[in-house]
Amino acid sequence: YKFTHAIAQGHEIQVAHAGHVWRDFTYVDDIVEGIVRLVDRAPSSDPAWNAENPDPATSFAPHRVYNIGNDHPEEVNRLIALIEEALGRKANRVDVPLPPGDVLETRADVSDLRRDVGFAPATSLEEGIRRFVEWYRGYRSR
Repeated sequence: YKFTHAIAQGHEIQVAHAGHVWRDFTYVDDIVEGIVRLVDRAPSSDPAWNAENPDPATSFAPHRVYNIGNDHPEEVNRLIALIEEALGRKANRVDVPLPPGDVLETRADVSDLRRDVGFAPATSLEEGIRRFVEWYRGYRSR
C-alpha cells in the first residue's frame, strides 16, 4: 500500500539497497485461504517433543506454527516495476542504505502447510499487484 499510494500521488518512495532485496510477497487472499484451511485442524501436543532438541514449530502444548507465505522471493525492484505498470506512472525513487539488521532475502518455508492441508499460496506477483491496484483505485475513489 505504501509504495502504491506514494507512486499514485507522485511522492517519493524510499528503496533500500537500490531495490536489490528479495521478499516473499503474499497476496492477502492466499493468506486467508491458508488460515481457513487450518481453522478446523486443531493441533495436538507432540509426545516426542524434546526440550533439549526442540522443534520450534511444535511443542508439548497443543499448538502448531505455520508459515503462510509465497515461498518464492521476488526482487523489490520487480514489485516496484509492476506497480508502476499497473498505475501507468513511474516511481520517484530515493535509494537508501539497507537498514541495520535487515537481510537481503527472506523466504517462507511452507512445507508444513503443504503437508498438513495440501495448500501453498500461489497467486503470482503480477496477478496480486493487478488485483491490489484495482482494489486501491476503488478504495481511494470513495
